[in-house]
Amino acid sequence: MKKDEPPLDFPDTLEGFEYAFNEKGQLRHIKTGEPFVFNYREDLHRWNQKRYEALGEIITKYVYELLEKDCNLKKISIPEGYGVIVLNPNENYIEVEKPKIHVQSSSDSSDEPAEKRERKDKVSKETKKRRDFYEKYRNPQREKEMMQLYIRENGSPEEHAIYVWDHFIAQAAAENVFFVAHSYGGLAFVELMIQREADVKSKVTAVALTDSVHNVWHQEAGKTIREWMRENCCNWVSSSEPLDTSVESMLPDCPRVSAGTDRHELTSWKSFPSIFKFFTEASEAKISSLKPAVTRRSHRIKHEEL
Repeated sequence: MKKDEPPLDFPDTLEGFEYAFNEKGQLRHIKTGEPFVFNYREDLHRWNQKRYEALGEIITKYVYELLEKDCNLKKISIPEGYGVIVLNPNENYIEVEKPKIHVQSSSDSSDEPAEKRERKDKVSKETKKRRDFYEKYRNPQREKEMMQLYIRENGSPEEHAIYVWDHFIAQAAAENVFFVAHSYGGLAFVELMIQREADVKSKVTAVALTDSVHNVWHQEAGKTIREWMRENCCNWVSSSEPLDTSVESMLPDCPRVSAGTDRHELTSWKSFPSIFKFFTEASEAKISSLKPAVTRRSHRIKHEEL
């Protein structure tokens, strides 16, 4: 903590932060009517970040309440019986004070196939690298030495996606499953396809990516996956071009079109009208047993032109 930094003691309600949602669902300051301001205190990035996170936790709970009350959705703790509700798949761990004596786990993975161990080690290293980078800028100091207790089978966004697929989506009676995956969610979806290719192809009708950071080369997605993505996926990317304008891509996967905004965090919101149209066309094409209408998007960017 910096010498002049205020204590990290934040309100636990929206009203305490002097914010509220207006009739349009926009977060506005109660007194000024202005949108949220990140740099509330100049030259105190860490404090501003902590304030942002504290407000984000309140908003997350508020949204969950709306989903349960207005949309009649059910909130389920995962894994079953574990007692932890995952609010943010990018932080699938809980922090506990580090014990004085560290007892090494006695779990033995020697019985696992070498290929499975190698993939788990690779995912673990990549996850640690991302978190180390994230923590360096988000939380450079801690008042206590902490350790991260990862949530079983949900220790990374990729693991979380596979867990939700296996325990919920794969068992659902729904015949038309649609994905909207934003940013790193697109990478998690591609990993899901790599791990559950046949199942995803048989159950998923269409996938809308919004400013996805996936990379089919780095993730080693096979040819059949790339071909399926070209026919059934579309990536709405940040761009100053009008909504749905074709955007050049260097990857041989799904077509890319403009989200109608150059702001990464707004790509999902701005492209929703086009995404729902995309899903409707795909669903109607599937019902009529015609070639999916979504392939018309893929023709905007021909593979030969890449």
